[in-house]
Amino acid sequence: MSVLIAILLLLLWTLVPALELRFSIPLGIFTMKEQLSWFQVALICFVANVLLGFFVYWIMAPVFDFLRKWGWFDRRIWPIVKKTRGKVEPFVEKYGELGVAIFIGIPLPGSGVYTGAFGSYLLGLKKRKFAIANVVGVLIAAVAVTALCLLVDKGMVGDDSWFAKLFLKH
Repeated sequence: MSVLIAILLLLLWTLVPALELRFSIPLGIFTMKEQLSWFQVALICFVANVLLGFFVYWIMAPVFDFLRKWGWFDRRIWPIVKKTRGKVEPFVEKYGELGVAIFIGIPLPGSGVYTGAFGSYLLGLKKRKFAIANVVGVLIAAVAVTALCLLVDKGMVGDDSWFAKLFLKH
């Protein structure tokens, strides 16, 4: 596999909803060692995920303006939209853009830039505040996922690792 193909694969996997860099960083670190260093993988996925967040936030207004013209949207889709809003709203109310950053940064299913951008738009978070939250949140996720991958790669996490022996009773 060439370096260009490796980069394209990382970019494509980073764009997949619910996977984002939570999948692409481990994919790159564990399967593309010959083409890219762990730092290059993390940097590519970080930049792609940040840009994805900006894009998703930016397209919300035109998409909703278009969709709200149809009644079926309000009956069938709007309840899903409100549910997503409910996921993000407690973080925004309690912590503002820092809450959105934490929500984006938690490397768990249902969080990430898609949901963070979507919820931020629905809650009326200003572009500048979302931009800060997006960068900080993606940085949190990228560092957490990269660190875990490197720990696993170096044998520090696993059943036979010193880490497991130190903290887990067998």
